[in-house]
Amino acid sequence: MKLTIKEIVVFGMLGAVMYASKFIMEMLPNIHLLGVFITAFTIVYRKKALYPIYVFVILDGIFSGFATWWLPYLYVWAILWAAVMALPVNMPKKARPFIYMSVCAAHGFLFGVLYAPAQAVLYGLSFKGMLAWIAAGLPFDLIHGISNFFCGLLILPIAEVLKIGRDMIT
Repeated sequence: MKLTIKEIVVFGMLGAVMYASKFIMEMLPNIHLLGVFITAFTIVYRKKALYPIYVFVILDGIFSGFATWWLPYLYVWAILWAAVMALPVNMPKKARPFIYMSVCAAHGFLFGVLYAPAQAVLYGLSFKGMLAWIAAGLPFDLIHGISNFFCGLLILPIAEVLKIGRDMIT
């Protein structure tokens, strides 16, 4: 995937916007716009959406520390990207908002389950220990999924603005 200089700049800025939005919303546990941005970026940029996603991941590591909590970020956000990539591009217009909101919510509900295997390996947890870790995080995953669903109302408006911007720079 060859990138233009304009795309490099835009993707760097989009990754920075993701990081800034997470930083601003950190006071609210598991309520953020990361799933919204990843979904919108994937709708518009398809494979190239991985660039701003990993700019965010690297920025998060730089500013919050490259510790063991960070390692699952290398794959957990890509799972949402892959789920959106797997959706048909030409969905019925009326179904799009609900489908994108639901995928975003499902990622939030499953975040602890997706994150747990890395934690189990990194901390030497048994399978039962991993299940206990998942169970302990269920209230946070519930908040994460519900907030992702409602924040998902922003996915298509953000995607539309991104499409206008993309068309202006190409």
